[in-house]
Amino acid sequence: MDAHDREAVGLRFDPALMQRARELSWQAVDGIRSRMRPGISEDEARAEAKQVFEQLGMERLWHPVIIRIGPNTVRTYREPSQPGVRLAENDSYFIDLGLVFDGHEGDVGDTFVVGQAPERAACAQAARDLFQDVAQKWRHEGWSGQKLYNYASERAEAMGWRFNHAIKGHRVSDFPHSVHKGGDLGDLDHTPGKGLWILEIQIAHPSEPFGAFYEDLLADSAP
Repeated sequence: MDAHDREAVGLRFDPALMQRARELSWQAVDGIRSRMRPGISEDEARAEAKQVFEQLGMERLWHPVIIRIGPNTVRTYREPSQPGVRLAENDSYFIDLGLVFDGHEGDVGDTFVVGQAPERAACAQAARDLFQDVAQKWRHEGWSGQKLYNYASERAEAMGWRFNHAIKGHRVSDFPHSVHKGGDLGDLDHTPGKGLWILEIQIAHPSEPFGAFYEDLLADSAP
């Protein structure tokens, strides 16, 4: 599959609507975050998230809502959560959303801390910092997807965190992006086009059972 095929879009694709989906998806993250509190479970958080989506006018999900709490923050997208986990007084969690607005896909995620948990806060910030570091290499150096993920792995280890090699980013576009193909960003051997690829970063503490996740669209600037 050549570069053109991997970045194909539908006839209704609109970069402005991609940006709008991105911005509304980040608003959804903020809305869910405002409802997170000690004692809440992942199932309860997902149920409350539906209210946020309705208020924002979301059309549909394109992937399940993922909210990971505590020890489940080290689990990958396809791994089921350990059941019965609830947010503790000093704890962390991450939100991973795949939402459709105006027929276009948003895909965003971030990690947050409640109470006093400095190591968890440092991990969450490290995921954000690593994302920005890698995204800058794309913006200013034009690196391929492969080179971006090789760099992300090296930087994560240098920063003292374990890097999740199973997470390699992916395409988004007008819904459904699966029609337009694309594959993993981490396998892309050319420079990713702007507004089409999600850069995913997941790291974990080298010995403790917690991690952090951050993802966003590769675009010219922050939302």
